[in-house]
Amino acid sequence: MFEKATLDLIDFIQKSPTCFHAVSTIRQMLLENGFTELYETEPWKLSPGDRRFVIRSDSSLIAFRIPENTPDHFQIIASHSDSPSFKIKENAEITAEEHYTKLNVEKYGGMLMAPWFDRPLSAAGRIVIRTENGLAARLVNIDRDLLMIPSLAIHMNRQVNDGYAYHPQKDMLPLFGDETASKGFLSLIAESAGVTKEDILGTDLFLYNRVPGTIWGASREFFSSARLDDLQCAFSSVSALLGTPDPKSIAVCCVFDNEEVGSTTKQGADSTFLQDTLSRVCCCLTGSPEQYPAVLAKSFMLSADNAHAVHPHHPDKADPTNRPFMNMGPVLKFNASQKYTTDSVSGAVFKELCKRAGVPCQTYINHSDIPGGSTLGNISNSHVSLHTADIGCAQLAMHSPYETAGTKDTLYMIQAMQEFYRTGIRILPDKMIAFH
Repeated sequence: MFEKATLDLIDFIQKSPTCFHAVSTIRQMLLENGFTELYETEPWKLSPGDRRFVIRSDSSLIAFRIPENTPDHFQIIASHSDSPSFKIKENAEITAEEHYTKLNVEKYGGMLMAPWFDRPLSAAGRIVIRTENGLAARLVNIDRDLLMIPSLAIHMNRQVNDGYAYHPQKDMLPLFGDETASKGFLSLIAESAGVTKEDILGTDLFLYNRVPGTIWGASREFFSSARLDDLQCAFSSVSALLGTPDPKSIAVCCVFDNEEVGSTTKQGADSTFLQDTLSRVCCCLTGSPEQYPAVLAKSFMLSADNAHAVHPHHPDKADPTNRPFMNMGPVLKFNASQKYTTDSVSGAVFKELCKRAGVPCQTYINHSDIPGGSTLGNISNSHVSLHTADIGCAQLAMHSPYETAGTKDTLYMIQAMQEFYRTGIRILPDKMIAFH
């Protein structure tokens, strides 16, 4: 069971080289399981029993299931679709020494740059094309080994192993071809998309690591893949939504874009996407927008984004008493500065859900001398204020193009999330929380 869930995740990641492809893959999963698509530009009509989803800007998605009994609150899981990478700039080709063609790129998110060297890479993303009826977006993926960022030989920089400051504009440009490849990149993109180069009016293209995911270790206890942060949580949340036959609430699954660059976009967690969607659902079901604040006050969110496992070479970087490991279950994340939203109430809820699911639960808190990052929960709460717990799967090498996690943890996370959807969490007026 554990290995099957891991292999399913690896297959999902293989189909999802960019945030656009991840949302497209989730869309197909939802359609195959009886969900129908809504559009923000059209009126909505909703009824008990409906399974619906809505997509914004091709890279963020919110799906929801309404039970037959139409409960009076939401139970939400939020993750993100994007991962650190290099975005390919407009007018990308650069000719070097009259013998090479490179691509001009810029950093997207805070990545570990060194592991990007000497790996087979390719390009994927979204293009905007001219059609007879106007402009249209198309997904594109050059599904072959296409690019490489070559290292400088040790003979030419013998101090490199003592530490080197990489320069994105100099060191990180991928090699595309020899001098004959000049002016050929956009033609290759057009050919892959089945359009002419002249019809391409805009691009959102990224590099991605072509090395397939693999299970490894003495007992096959580990696996490595690109984009585990945060497609492991996105896949788990969608799987839980599809695998829970009778949710006790309006079960919501959100996958936002742009978490790695601050979420301040129209499709990020700091946008109005969640607020707009929940308020429309509430109005359709209750007939009154005045009910929306009361519904939110009874609702609950899990903000799902991966967590740092204790590193085998650097255990001193972890907190002395909160030390999560791979294959030991979901991680509940705390932070006194509220970079994570978990408090005593929301943390207790998630611990109880894990106990009911028979799933182990761990805790993560930053080492007090090392500042940590933030994630979706506290950002989205500035627009939609909810009881929220931050959770994730423990992993190594976060923000590398090839990350490592435990083969048990995807299934553990799915099981915990299924328990979340099938357990009605009742937030009572006296501030007590009941389960039903």
